[in-house]
Amino acid sequence: MIIDPIGDLLTRIRNAYMARIAEIKLPYSKIKSDILKILKKNKYVVDFEMVEEDNKKNLVVTLNDIKITKYLPNFKRISKPGQRIYVGSKDIKKSKNGKGIYVVSTPKGVITGYEARSLNVGGELLCEVF
Repeated sequence: MIIDPIGDLLTRIRNAYMARIAEIKLPYSKIKSDILKILKKNKYVVDFEMVEEDNKKNLVVTLNDIKITKYLPNFKRISKPGQRIYVGSKDIKKSKNGKGIYVVSTPKGVITGYEARSLNVGGELLCEVF
């Protein structure tokens, strides 16, 4: 049983990038799917899809090729199961001086920090990608 599914997602992606693996498979959850949508939109992953095998849903994530992009993204979990971090819309800063993104879980859904600031909503600060 996985205690922290978001931390597990970020760790699997980070380890796959370090090992130069092109595709990974992980258990499905809605929050992981929402985070992967954001990562795909911001070009941190190439694509992802949900597949069903033996009545179990899995996510298959295709990663960028480091040899082509020359860039290894960093993933940092901020709000953990032992200590949740909540921020208001005014408290969401720029990640790494505008070079990265924050992923925030808000009442409007899982969105980036830039979108949360523009929609004037706060929420749980899930992770930082830079």
